[in-house]
Amino acid sequence: MGGKSNSMGKGTLFIVPTPIGNLRDITLRALETLSEVDLVACEDTRHTLKLLNHYEIKKPLLSYEKFSESRRLKALIERLDHGENIALVSDGGTPLISDPGARLVIEARSKGISVVALPGACAFVTALSASGLDCRFRFTGFFPRKEKQALSEIAKMKNPDEATVFYESPLRLLSTLEFIREHLGDVRTCIARELTKVHEEYFTGSVSEAISRFRDAEPKGEITVIISGCAVEREELPDIAVKAGELLESGCSKRDAARILHDLYKRPKNEIYGILLGKTG
Repeated sequence: MGGKSNSMGKGTLFIVPTPIGNLRDITLRALETLSEVDLVACEDTRHTLKLLNHYEIKKPLLSYEKFSESRRLKALIERLDHGENIALVSDGGTPLISDPGARLVIEARSKGISVVALPGACAFVTALSASGLDCRFRFTGFFPRKEKQALSEIAKMKNPDEATVFYESPLRLLSTLEFIREHLGDVRTCIARELTKVHEEYFTGSVSEAISRFRDAEPKGEITVIISGCAVEREELPDIAVKAGELLESGCSKRDAARILHDLYKRPKNEIYGILLGKTG
């Protein structure tokens, strides 16, 4: 790790990435650092304890998340100022990427305390590398919940030469995708779920196709969404009545066919059901 303290007798704050799923996705340097620090500051002590136990590392843990950040900050700075070395970790991935810690880093530097960041796992980088999207990108953290901020974000997403990457909860994924389709159009997307874990999944296609996919199979786990500013190129669709007949002949129920037709043609549902009833007599 390179010494207990700097020339002024102060400790060092280490920013240590941890696995986003698979426990083997951790660097040798990260393990060495966690083994040698005096304290590990983490979001959820129970979660971090599982990682440390897996590698037979025994260290004191201190909860440091958004709800305890204000009251923990002073204590951590004092320990660093007195020569202790502290590792800051998140529940998974690289700390400070949509996780608390910026205030601690700023305060440490203002006190002349060294801050050392280690490279390592990051969910949005992992997702982006397998998305197939070849363009510039911007990472925005979690998609805004309030409509005003969400519309502001949509305006930034309209650049056709740039992809937008964000995190989303499984409970909000469908509503966010529907909001994007309504205000941005049927753009390309890649949705990465449960990265590096047993049930890892990548979905690529249009936003409409993603909505159909995750409406049929409720999404679970941690989700990264990548949105391209470019609309999906499609072949001209056949007449809606022709497509309705094809779906019914393929064995689709009227309910499933109605959903697919609504996603494809953006026509009122009562009109679509009228067409389907006409096809079935």
